[in-house]
Amino acid sequence: MKSMNTTVRRGIAGVVATCALGVVGGTVAMPAASAAPCNASGYANTASGVLGEAGRYLDAHPGANDVLTRAATQPAGEAESSVRAYFTANTNEYFDLQRIVAPLKDLRNQCGVSVSPAQLQMLIDEL
Repeated sequence: MKSMNTTVRRGIAGVVATCALGVVGGTVAMPAASAAPCNASGYANTASGVLGEAGRYLDAHPGANDVLTRAATQPAGEAESSVRAYFTANTNEYFDLQRIVAPLKDLRNQCGVSVSPAQLQMLIDEL
C-alpha cells in the first residue's frame, strides 16, 4: 500500500508540476549540472529524480500540494484560476517548483523530447 501511495504521490507531483508550469507560465533558465543522455534510461532517470524531488517538496508545502491536488479534479478554467492565484501569492514556491522541473526542461532542450506525465502513465500501463 505504501508503494501505491508513493506511486500516486509521484504521479500527482508530475501532473502538479506540469500544471504549475503550464498554468502560471514563464520559465527560469538554469544550466544542467550534468547532461542526461538522450535515451530511455536518461529520460527515466531524469523524470524519476524530478518526480521524487517534487513529491518531497509538496509533502513539505501543504498549501501547494492541496491547490495542485484539487486542480487535477477541477474544470480547466477553474484549475487555472486557483493555481494562478495560489502561485501569485506564493511566488517563492512557484520558483522552487520551476527549479525542480528544470532538469526536464533541460532534457527537452538538449534532446528535443518532452517527457510528460501522460507518457510516463502510458509506460506504466503498458508494462
